[in-house]
Amino acid sequence: MEIQSKSSWDDGSGGERGLLHSWKGYSYSITPERLLLPRPVLQVALGSQHGVLLVEGGQVYSFGELPWKQSQVPEPAKPTLESALSGQRVVTVAAGSFHSGAVTEDGGVHMWGENSAGQCGLSGLSTVPNPTPVALQDLDTVTVPPQTVPVLELACGEKHTLALSVQREVWAWGSGCQLGLNAAVFPVWKPQKVEHLAGRYVLQVACGASHSLALVRCLGSHDGHRPHVDKCGRCNELLYTMTDKEDHVIISDSHYCPLGVELTEDDGKLEAPNPTTGLKTSPSEPVLPSYTSKSESPAVPTVADPTSVPSQPHASEEGEASLVNGMLQVSDSDTSALSGAESDAVAGAKSSPYPDEQAVKDYLKKLSDNTQTNTQASGGLNALLPSTGGLMSSTPTSALNNLVASCASAVGGRVASTYEALSLKKMMNFYLPSGASRSGGSPGVVDNSAERVRQEDSMQGKKSSSTGDIREEEAEGLRRRLSLPGLLSQVSPRLLRKAGRPKMRAVALTPLGGAIPEDHEVLPTLQTEVWSWGHGEHGQLGHGDNLARLDTPVTVITGCLDHKGKCSRLQPLCIKSLNNKEVVRVAAGAHHSLALTAQSQVFSWGSNSSGQLGHMESPSTVPRLAKLSEGIRVWDVSAGERHTLLLADGDCIQPIIYYSGQQVKEGEEEGGNEKELHQQGGGEEEEEEQAGGYTQQPVLLPFCMNLGYVSSVFAGGRRCVALSDRNVMGFIASLHELASAERRFYCKLCNIKSQILRPLLELESLSSALGQVIFGLLQTLANMFGRLCHLTGQHATSLTASLRRCREVKSLLILEHTSIFLDCYNDYCSAVGNFQVMGGFQALTKPSIDLFGKGPELLQKLSECGEENLTTADLLVVLFYLPARHLHEYSRLLLKLATCFEVCSTEYQKLQDSCSKFEASVLQLKRKRKEADYTVHFWKIFPGKMTDSLRKPYRRLICESSNKGLTLQNAGRFSVNWFILFNDVLVHAQFSTHHIFPLATLWVEPIPEEDTGLYGLKVITPEETLTLLASSPMEKIKWLRSINQAVDQALSGKGQDVASGSSVQKLEPPISRTASYTFYKEGRLKDATYEGRWLSGKPNGRGVLKWCDGRIYTGAFKNGLEDGFGEFVAPNKTLNKNDHYQGYWKDGKMHGLGTYRYASGEVYDGSFQEGVRHGHGMLRSGKLNTSSPSVFIGQWLQDKKTGYGVFDDITKGEKYMGMWQDHQRQGTGVVVTQFGLYYEGAFKDNKMMGTGVLLSEDDTTYEGEFSDDWTLSGKGVLTMPNGDYLEGSFNGEWGSGLKVTGSYFKPHLFDTDKDKTQAMKLGHLCVCAEDKWPAVFEECWSQLGCEAPGRGEPEKAWENIAVALTTSRRHILDSPDVLSRSHNKTLESLEVIPQHVGPITMDRYNAIRLYLIKACDTPLHPLGQLLETLVAVYRMTYVGVGANRRLLHQAVSEIKSYLNHIFLIVRFLFPDLPEEGGLIPEPTTDLQEKNEPNSTDALPESPKPARVVSSSALLLPVLLPRLYPPLFTLYALDKEREDDVYWECVLRLNKQPDLALLAFLGVQQKFWPVSIPASLPAPGEKQLVISSTKDACFASAVETLQQISTTFTPSDKLQVIQLTFEEITQEVQALLKQDFLWSMDDLFPVFLYVVLRARIRNLGSEVSLIEDLMDPCVQHGEHGIMFTTLKACYYQIQHEKVT
Repeated sequence: MEIQSKSSWDDGSGGERGLLHSWKGYSYSITPERLLLPRPVLQVALGSQHGVLLVEGGQVYSFGELPWKQSQVPEPAKPTLESALSGQRVVTVAAGSFHSGAVTEDGGVHMWGENSAGQCGLSGLSTVPNPTPVALQDLDTVTVPPQTVPVLELACGEKHTLALSVQREVWAWGSGCQLGLNAAVFPVWKPQKVEHLAGRYVLQVACGASHSLALVRCLGSHDGHRPHVDKCGRCNELLYTMTDKEDHVIISDSHYCPLGVELTEDDGKLEAPNPTTGLKTSPSEPVLPSYTSKSESPAVPTVADPTSVPSQPHASEEGEASLVNGMLQVSDSDTSALSGAESDAVAGAKSSPYPDEQAVKDYLKKLSDNTQTNTQASGGLNALLPSTGGLMSSTPTSALNNLVASCASAVGGRVASTYEALSLKKMMNFYLPSGASRSGGSPGVVDNSAERVRQEDSMQGKKSSSTGDIREEEAEGLRRRLSLPGLLSQVSPRLLRKAGRPKMRAVALTPLGGAIPEDHEVLPTLQTEVWSWGHGEHGQLGHGDNLARLDTPVTVITGCLDHKGKCSRLQPLCIKSLNNKEVVRVAAGAHHSLALTAQSQVFSWGSNSSGQLGHMESPSTVPRLAKLSEGIRVWDVSAGERHTLLLADGDCIQPIIYYSGQQVKEGEEEGGNEKELHQQGGGEEEEEEQAGGYTQQPVLLPFCMNLGYVSSVFAGGRRCVALSDRNVMGFIASLHELASAERRFYCKLCNIKSQILRPLLELESLSSALGQVIFGLLQTLANMFGRLCHLTGQHATSLTASLRRCREVKSLLILEHTSIFLDCYNDYCSAVGNFQVMGGFQALTKPSIDLFGKGPELLQKLSECGEENLTTADLLVVLFYLPARHLHEYSRLLLKLATCFEVCSTEYQKLQDSCSKFEASVLQLKRKRKEADYTVHFWKIFPGKMTDSLRKPYRRLICESSNKGLTLQNAGRFSVNWFILFNDVLVHAQFSTHHIFPLATLWVEPIPEEDTGLYGLKVITPEETLTLLASSPMEKIKWLRSINQAVDQALSGKGQDVASGSSVQKLEPPISRTASYTFYKEGRLKDATYEGRWLSGKPNGRGVLKWCDGRIYTGAFKNGLEDGFGEFVAPNKTLNKNDHYQGYWKDGKMHGLGTYRYASGEVYDGSFQEGVRHGHGMLRSGKLNTSSPSVFIGQWLQDKKTGYGVFDDITKGEKYMGMWQDHQRQGTGVVVTQFGLYYEGAFKDNKMMGTGVLLSEDDTTYEGEFSDDWTLSGKGVLTMPNGDYLEGSFNGEWGSGLKVTGSYFKPHLFDTDKDKTQAMKLGHLCVCAEDKWPAVFEECWSQLGCEAPGRGEPEKAWENIAVALTTSRRHILDSPDVLSRSHNKTLESLEVIPQHVGPITMDRYNAIRLYLIKACDTPLHPLGQLLETLVAVYRMTYVGVGANRRLLHQAVSEIKSYLNHIFLIVRFLFPDLPEEGGLIPEPTTDLQEKNEPNSTDALPESPKPARVVSSSALLLPVLLPRLYPPLFTLYALDKEREDDVYWECVLRLNKQPDLALLAFLGVQQKFWPVSIPASLPAPGEKQLVISSTKDACFASAVETLQQISTTFTPSDKLQVIQLTFEEITQEVQALLKQDFLWSMDDLFPVFLYVVLRARIRNLGSEVSLIEDLMDPCVQHGEHGIMFTTLKACYYQIQHEKVT
């Protein structure tokens, strides 16, 4: 019973909905009485003598006989309100025979009525007079107190109650095996979970008098992928064992579990072999000794007991289809199919994939002589199993199915051969006994039910619309499962063919796991199973086993025998024959059961004593179809004590009611209920006589048309009730019409699927007849049809449910999920169109005629086609396009519903929107069909040879120029030019050739007529431009529009449905677009494929270009060529590695900065021009461990080293810094080696040649002519370190003996200056600093947009900077390396162009300084990039071998030249900045600050304070910190000797205590500190300086001076010196307690003391660095004097030892 929500109908129309009519029996004279209630009735539940009503607002009424009420109700017929439930909103009610239940909105359960069997779940009460809460407590949860489980619905039987929880689990209480609980004692007072169904999704429960039913969702594909269980879940032993014999494998599943009932699969899908006896799988099967094997139960005699013969038919009924289901096909739509236990006769009859019964008969006859005796004789099975061991140990079906599932994949081919050789034949005999009985006529087979079912079904097939589907659906399981590792794939095809399927094969039609996977939760599921348990003596469980046992009863845990020796089932078991039947609702009468399917059929089983099953089988132990005439579609069912009510669609929209079962006499009705009570006890026969007969099959109740629109029917006891609505505003009728139309449509689709599609697809010869392509398209079409069919079934079920429940617009899924429907229809129609275009329907003609005969009656009937004389192909087209017509039906019915509402209401809006969507879709699909028809027609007239290559499933014709409407300009007189426009390409066909232009890369534009007077179109493709001439202005417009529309569609991805989309067409597609194209013409791009952005026929924007030889370019394009940043990979065939370039391009060539990694291992990092290395770049060759690692950094010209460069040859340990030409050293240069040799001079042809100077480590110097590397040749002078020199002609290699012709000089005293002049000469013969690295600076200028330094517009330069920053930033944002936050901020601030025009004030000057610091901080700014490059070249030059003291002078000049170059650029950017040495007036306020330190040597005030502009002040702070390490290393090397002398002296003098040192240095005593602050100073506490005190005097000044080593720039170092002086002054002033002016004589010794105590290791280097790089304007100021003092101290200390 579904939960009912409050109706949206307003209270004024209370009399229009939920009207209740009640009656008994089916005689013509009955008129239903109407029960009047204050509110509409939502739901009715009927017990034996009473009923419960739920009305709108959630109130509950009881009527009938209510003996449990303490105060007897005055009028039993009149409904009384259950006041105990007032204040609670009830959503669903249920009634058992003598008790009732209700569920409230919050999921609470209330029970009342008879409770003697515990059915109300309240202990200690025999009756419960009023609704009382009952809690379902989940004891599995850890919470205390236990959680209460909310409930969705209840079902009540005679002595038990079931509840379905929100978690979709089943709970039970009461008495009897129908609870499904493993309870030893009844009644069960407390609700308990039915563990056997745990883990499954239960959709609905129903209770008969003593049996229970549950509708369960199949475990779909998402649950079905669990690994198959091969171990017992309790004792962890293997369930199956395999013994490998020489020629076969024995498989046994004789596992015995000592721990109790075991499910073979953890989720309870498979029934387990029973542990207590090891004999059988399901309790309801007869225990046949012949089923057991030796291994299992030695106690049972192995020769079968003759008594087993009579029960053989039962085996036949149950196991008949098992060969089909278990062995040759693993059927059913989900893995529960493998569980096997209960296949029934219906399945046997219909699911058999052997349609040709005669073939089976012949085969069975042929198999062996003793076939029949085997099936009948006792011991037949053992004769069959000499070597299979435990194979047949449990019931045949389950054993085989379980085994097939679990072992097939493991055993592989061996099992197949075993089965083939040994058991397939015999199993077929055993499992198809009814087949055998037909062929051989077995007298031993008593129950002929299977045969009867077959006949009945074939009859039914003629009458009913889709009963024939059962066979197909069962077979479908096999097809769907072909992929499983079942044995099917391993049984030899020969055997399969022998088994009688001459022409059929497996096919999948329904998609697994729901119509559309993602709609799984939205739409109701159709993949369901029905599970039953409880008493089965009337066959109401549907497992085919109500026969009394003939052998000795054996106690079994999973089943029990009741007092009559009848069978019952303690645990739920799946009714296998209802799998795949799409059951959507179950109902249970007292002793019979009903299942309603999505295809509107009713299956019934159980007691048929009064014809309540609707067919003549009595009793029916397996589900059978109720007999209804064709076209009657049942959509609601209900079962009473001995009758069944069916609510169905008739010919008109109004529903009709069928009744089957007991007639109730009218007199009896008037006589009241006493007689009924009396009859309860009476025997069945007696009752039937009194009742005056019963129905043979369901009869139509004549009065049902008077009841209005019935929404649901209820039966119970003897009573029938119908709820109906009046058709207010036509709304109810429209809802019924919608649901009815959908049900009819679903049945129609199922018929087409089962009668046309599946038989066609099963033809074995089909794929060869159609060819691979068309066959593939047919399979796609079949899949789409299956998907559409499934969706329709789901929707029909959902509509039916909403009719039964709320009947409101908001419950219509088609409104919320319109897109699901539209997509499904769209995909389906595309599949039909593709199939049609490829000539599929023509190709299907022959197979169809073979299958359906020449008379197309079946096709004509199904396709609803009135036209006569249509060909089979045309009929098939009509038939497959039939579903598309249903969309119009949707829009019609939604519109009809919309008219029932006010135009302004939201319902109207929703319905109207959906309606228009469906209408639009109808038009679109019509257009699609028209296109497909047009295309099919075109292929018939098109020359065959080209057809094959051009015909594609998705390709549709738009227009073609066979009427000469379009021709090629300047075509030859006899040439044929045929233009054909498809939805994806434009084809230009000539005599025998054709050319295809993909539309994605096709641009068309009209040629203005005034120029030529012709109606021309210009068609641009990447490699051709065609001028086409139209025959008339109309033709021109037609072609232009058609091509543009087709291009637009192709680009938007709707290439397959050209004219779809909005009615407003864009006039033309975008000029810029993304597409893929392969070039075909000769040239650079031949056979290359480009994928990316295009603009008017040329690649433009980002894209990827791939050549056949493996070259790939990824990056930016412009006008068809690589332009911008890109990556290029080119394979190197010889080295079998790739060259890889990453950098900038221009006009298809590498241009700008980039990095090229050669396959050889070389890496070039620098500038390119026109595809070659040009400009500044660095080439690294080899790794450090390879043969010749080296690095070159410098200038390149046309791919050659030319200009200034530095070459570091790491193997030789030499570094060359000088000029190059064509990869060779040419011009002046310097070479230093790791051994300290230094050469400067001329080079020619890569050799030292010409005049040069060579110095060795010990200062030996040669100056003269060279002829080769380190080879002296010609005149020269060789000077020794001590000043002696040789002059003359030299010959030979340096260091290996020189030949000398010349004079030796020992200079006199007056010649002592000789070596000094020698030393001074260094640097004359090398490249001067200003000429170094010109390319680096040129690059920076060109980035600023200047052709030459200083030539250009500052405005343009600023624009270039902004662009460079923005693009680089964007480029970096795209790349994976994320910028730091600060870097991002820096970039953002730099993108703002600073004020760069106007007079420079101090503030402006500071702003410029800050801007430069920021700009030089990021390599994305041209200045930052310049700085980075300069740092790289500087380090390359002066690190490693280049750390040679003789290079110091050059290193310093190089820095100065950098400053000059950069200062030029800065002045270009800020034109108003004064030149070097210019002045900026300083604001007067700064004056006081500056003169605050009272320095004795303060400069006399200049009249006008001003800041001197200098490159060093502005740029050194940025540049020097980066160059400091190599530079300072050179200073340290140069000053090494002086520093050593100085340091020795510092160490010696520092051994003395303070006072001694002060005295030694001649510091005046008045400056000696008497006391110093204590080491742990208390306020004012001083410590006396005594003779031993050390490192205490002037400590703060010493500390300050030590900071000179932590600073970089000369100005910072001078600042430190100044601070040191200030510290000394402060200390002395404190000492003398008065102002004081220093004289140099006083100051120098004190400062000398501080310098000594500061112990600065490389003081000489610091002094030289300051001296060399000091701002010239500072030299004569205060700082200059202080610096001179420091320098003097340094020299004084060096010579101190002389003192």
